Amino acid sequence: MPIREHAPNGSPCWADLWTSDVDGSRKFYAELFGWVAEEPSPEFGGYFMWTRNGIPVAGGMGDMSEEMRADDAWKIYLSTDDIDNTAAEAAAAGAQVQSPAMAVADLGSQIVLTDPTGATLGAWQPGTFPGFTVLNEPGAPSWFELHTRDHAAAVAFYGSVFHCEAESVADTDEFRYTMLRGPSGEQLAGIIDASNFLPEGAPPCWTIYWQVEDVNAAVAAVQALGGSVVMAAEDTPYGRLATVADPAGAQFRLPTPNA
Repeated sequence: MPIREHAPNGSPCWADLWTSDVDGSRKFYAELFGWVAEEPSPEFGGYFMWTRNGIPVAGGMGDMSEEMRADDAWKIYLSTDDIDNTAAEAAAAGAQVQSPAMAVADLGSQIVLTDPTGATLGAWQPGTFPGFTVLNEPGAPSWFELHTRDHAAAVAFYGSVFHCEAESVADTDEFRYTMLRGPSGEQLAGIIDASNFLPEGAPPCWTIYWQVEDVNAAVAAVQALGGSVVMAAEDTPYGRLATVADPAGAQFRLPTPNA
C-alpha cells in the first residue's frame, strides 16, 4: 500500500462531508467502502473521521447550529504551506473568505473559501496531520475535479493562488478541460467547463472520485443502502464511471480505472 507523506502544494489533500444525517452517513459510507466510522470528537464540535485500514480517509460533520445547517456536500481541501498568504492571495483574486484562517489544535490550519466562480473549497496547512496519505486504491480517493460555468476564471484563480501549472487538455465548446499540475509536473486535479451540464440553479462545485473495484457492484450497493444514481455507469477513456448520491443527497463519483 503506497503511502504519501505530504501532499504537494495546490494538491487536494483532504475531504470532509457536511451532512444533515450524521448517523445515516456514518453507516452508509462504512458499509459502501468498508470504512470504519470513528467516534465524534467533542473537542472539535462532533467532527469525526472515517478510517480505511486504520488510516484516516475522510472527515464528517453535522449541523453546526440552527443558523448553520449542513449543505449535504463533500468539501475538498487544497494543500498550502502558508495559510495566511493563501487567504490573502485568494481574497485579492476575487474569492470570498467564508471562514478565516484557524488553527485546529496541532493538526494544522484551515480556511474555507468561495472561489470567484462560486465553488466552495477549503485550504489546509498541515501540522501533524497531512490529510490523505493513500490514493488510487479501492475505497480511497483517486481524482478531484472542479465543475464550473466560468472555466477561464477558475483556471486563472487556481493557477495564481495555489501556484499550479495549467495544462489545457481540450478546448472546444463541447468539451473544455484543464489539468492542474504541481511543481514536479504531477497531476493534481481537473477543471471542467460544466456550462452545458450543470443543472440550472446548481452552484459550481468540486467533486471527489472514490475508487472502487467494480462500478456496477458499487452502484447497486449505493441503491441498496438508500442512495441514488445521478449518472448511470458508463465506459470512458479512463475507465468505467458513475455519479451517485448518498441518502442525504451528497454527490460523488465512483470510478474503476482501466486495467
